[in-house]
Amino acid sequence: MRCVITGGAGFLGSHLTDLILNEGHEVIVLDNLSTGSLSNLFHQISNPRLQIKTVDVREKLDIDGPVDIVFNLASPASPPVYTQRRVECLLINSEAVLQVAEFALEKGARLVQASTSEVYGDPLSHPQIEHHWGNVNPIGERSCYDEGKRFAEALLSAMRLEQGLNAGIIRIFNTYGPRMHPFDGRVISGFVRQALANEPLTVFGDGSQTRSFCYVSDLVRGLWLMGNSNQPGPINLGNPIEQTVLSMAHLIKESTNSESEITFEPLPSDDPVRRRPDVSKAKELLGWEPLVGIDVGLREVINWQIETQRAFSEQIS
Repeated sequence: MRCVITGGAGFLGSHLTDLILNEGHEVIVLDNLSTGSLSNLFHQISNPRLQIKTVDVREKLDIDGPVDIVFNLASPASPPVYTQRRVECLLINSEAVLQVAEFALEKGARLVQASTSEVYGDPLSHPQIEHHWGNVNPIGERSCYDEGKRFAEALLSAMRLEQGLNAGIIRIFNTYGPRMHPFDGRVISGFVRQALANEPLTVFGDGSQTRSFCYVSDLVRGLWLMGNSNQPGPINLGNPIEQTVLSMAHLIKESTNSESEITFEPLPSDDPVRRRPDVSKAKELLGWEPLVGIDVGLREVINWQIETQRAFSEQIS
């Protein structure tokens, strides 16, 4: 098959590129490199089945030849990034989604939209089930991302009903793994960076808020299964094992043999108190469930950050 991945040079996109290439298919990566990096794809750069195009997907897409599946991952997902680029984030999840959807219609391709658990906001029910409508602040600090993704879901649902767009929506819960930038602002990448540097591990609030951490190889496998289905979604993808942020800080400190202290800062505005996906639909409709345990996944992240820091130090020495 011939697949297009928007945002393919990013954290998730590069891992999805690896999976599809390893399955023997062709991949066309579209990325404006505003948050992604070509370094995430260097190991594949000589692969004849990979094309990389530097484009802004808010503009009309022009790719010759057939396309079977389009994976739309183009959006900033790091809180420190999107809260500094709010208007851009909203446009990427509206104008760009429309361009990608029209491209998929033109090609007769399946479209998989990467949505997010943030559409549930600070959930009123637990665990989060796809038919829950969410509790989102439309004018809050995080609204550019939360409401942008909610609009994208509404737009694609409307185009599916009115124009026959073959679109499937995946709601992604907290994902971690190698290639996530150490300053990304997410829990595991940030704690590992701080622990390796013996810096204080910054816990917001009292650390009792929960997250459910899914390793990246599990997540992209779910995206691939969704691409090869006709399910409209939305379907949750995430690990249903719930952990407090404070317990994760202690686990990472122990796993890195760090001397870091754990410090506490005020909880950011609209930060959700609980996160845990109900993945029953993913199991039933896609035959998917997470396989990688936190011990294995953490070891991969720690080793990757160590190797990345070593390579950087060698370059500047």
